[in-house]
Amino acid sequence: MLKHGILGLLSYGDMTGYQIMTVFRDSLRHFWVAQTSQIYRELQGLEKNGWIAAVHVEQAGKPDKNVLSITAAGREELLRWLREDTNRSLVRNAMLMKTFFRGECDLDENIAYFKSLPEQECLFTKESSVAEAVSDQYRDMLNLPEKALFWKFTIRFGVMYEEMVRAWCEECIRELEGFKHEDSAD
Repeated sequence: MLKHGILGLLSYGDMTGYQIMTVFRDSLRHFWVAQTSQIYRELQGLEKNGWIAAVHVEQAGKPDKNVLSITAAGREELLRWLREDTNRSLVRNAMLMKTFFRGECDLDENIAYFKSLPEQECLFTKESSVAEAVSDQYRDMLNLPEKALFWKFTIRFGVMYEEMVRAWCEECIRELEGFKHEDSAD
């Protein structure tokens, strides 16, 4: 998936590896975390597959850089991936795995877990205005208003997901506290 994310970024315009990392840091990290080493490893594979091309640019007084661009084959691969009918993905969610087995912990510990979970799991809503501003900045810089709508859709999903996590945690806490009161009444 990371390789397709990089192809997607390069479909907006040529970038250096550093610029790709910056865009990930500014926007995509809200739903896809990528380390610098992963990005550069993927860039090598994309170039090997012929999906991107690098042009070496010498710079006076600064280190040289490689400007990367998506090739016709890379654009074809991006479109193939976007159109493929496999939106189902295996869910790997550590929060849900831990929740499933939390019956091993005592009630007070579980209540504390659900009280702290939104702060651990939900970083996006605090930063949604920043993400929206960055999205607007990229939209204006790249002059891609239609494509920016999809960036907005992604931000909105993140905000709604976090609202759901908070509501779910509150429901879990209420149920655990109710169970605790029933247990202490016995």
